Amino acid sequence: MTTHEKLIALLDEHGARYRLLEHEATGKCEAVAALRGTEVGQGAKALVCHVKGNGIKQHVLAVLPADRQADLSKVAAAVGGRRASLASPAEVDALTGCVFGAIPPFSFHEDLRLVIDPLLFERYDEIAFNAGLLERSVVLNIHDYQRLHNGNVMKIIL
Repeated sequence: MTTHEKLIALLDEHGARYRLLEHEATGKCEAVAALRGTEVGQGAKALVCHVKGNGIKQHVLAVLPADRQADLSKVAAAVGGRRASLASPAEVDALTGCVFGAIPPFSFHEDLRLVIDPLLFERYDEIAFNAGLLERSVVLNIHDYQRLHNGNVMKIIL
């Protein structure tokens, strides 16, 4: 199953309230928000990070509002590490099955730990994100995301 298929199956299986949108493929947060008809801050940006230090070697899927920047030191601290860096394209593909920019805010890989910034839950009733493909997005009810995400909620933005 592709990441897109896993995502849609998860949402359907749990009765999540969402809309699936097809649009032009773009990797820019502002451009895709305009295509979706959403605010940039509703976007759930998902970054694959490699965390090291303190005996930790962990990949993390850091999820935050698309109008904010991740603080990599906070991402590292969220899992007990000392430093974090963005994963390579090969690592992103191996852990998510997606290209950069198409990663949904869910982890379907046992070696990819999910950490979500709480601001994502505070401003909007829905979040929007690419659905494993650059040309497909999901607009998801925030309460359904809170119920389904299975990650840790910690402050990871600047």
